[in-house]
Amino acid sequence: MGVEELGRDADGDTKVAKPGKRESVFRRLYVGTGAFDVVGKRRRWYIFFGVLVLACLASMVFRGFNYGIEFEGGTQIQMPAAGIHGVITEDQAKESFQKALGHPAAETQKVGTGAAATIQIRTETLDAAEVGKLKQTLFQDLGPKGGNGQPSVAAISDSAVSASWGGEISQKALIALIVFLVAVVIFLAIYFDLRMASAALVSLLHDILVTAGVYSLVGFEVTPATVIGLLTILGFSLYDTVVVFDKVRENTRGLLGLTRRTYGEAANLALNQTLMRSFNTAFIALLPILGLLIVGYVLLGSGTLQDLALVQLTGTIVGVLSSVALATPLLVDFKMRDPKYRQQADRVHQRRASQERKAAGAEDFDASDDDALAKELRKEKAYAAAASVPARIQKQRPSGKPAGKRKR
Repeated sequence: MGVEELGRDADGDTKVAKPGKRESVFRRLYVGTGAFDVVGKRRRWYIFFGVLVLACLASMVFRGFNYGIEFEGGTQIQMPAAGIHGVITEDQAKESFQKALGHPAAETQKVGTGAAATIQIRTETLDAAEVGKLKQTLFQDLGPKGGNGQPSVAAISDSAVSASWGGEISQKALIALIVFLVAVVIFLAIYFDLRMASAALVSLLHDILVTAGVYSLVGFEVTPATVIGLLTILGFSLYDTVVVFDKVRENTRGLLGLTRRTYGEAANLALNQTLMRSFNTAFIALLPILGLLIVGYVLLGSGTLQDLALVQLTGTIVGVLSSVALATPLLVDFKMRDPKYRQQADRVHQRRASQERKAAGAEDFDASDDDALAKELRKEKAYAAAASVPARIQKQRPSGKPAGKRKR
């Protein structure tokens, strides 16, 4: 069997597995030796993210969003889920609404559990006559019970929701988003450099577009809770990106004076060294989000908890993926536009070519190779030192006379 190369270790030396043995994916993730060439295959990742963003943009343009009542305005009807015929279901409420007004409700959901459970019906704005007719039909068909345990029309409440409230929430969220992105760029430009800040900004914008596009593709309802949840996921995505960039900066410190690895290879090594940490952090973050989704949707049926959980679930997965496979490759491309890093990469390739020639039997000396030049200088100094030391000639003793200390 052949010999498999597993990547490079922390010193940049190639690690080779024993013949016939192959390390598992989990082993390579845990060790983080650079076996996953994410940066080297960044063009494939660019194509993947490009197709994903285009699909999301197309959905947002042609399909649009399913806005909640807070954005479009309307009327909300609420009544207890306990009726004279037992527990009132969502389907029963929908049928009664259709019977009263002749068209279906925009949304019907059950909120809460047990005695505190209620049925919420959301629809377009209704006038007073339509609201009265709807309440009377719901009371006759379902008989919701009030606080005293007796069926009553007063147990059915209504409220009008203005579309301006959702617009105000969205406007404030947009202002907060702009301020956040500006602050992120300034912070990263000071803490790291402008290229890292630019790569992180592109990654954050990608997370926003893809998360919004997923809501458009799947048809999730967009509510103020969705907008607020979208802002919360940006912090997680930024945290993961900063962790990777901090390791990249550590691995590339003084890189321009070395010829062991290029900037892209050093960044890929840093990515592998933090890959398991990124996955673990994302997994731990997803656990409470899944719990929130289960509690909010399955048990309580709460729309607000459901919206928060869905946007955070989508944003967390997209955020960790962009931090690993988008932000760091973009950083490498931005850095390689600098002539200093291109020249350093050329020296690395020249050094490796020289080593390959030596390994093949061609001992050609390359004066531009720093390591080869230093090695040759050390050899010359060693030869010169050896040539300047006179040879030691032992005195000849008469045969048969043992050697020993001279007596005084």
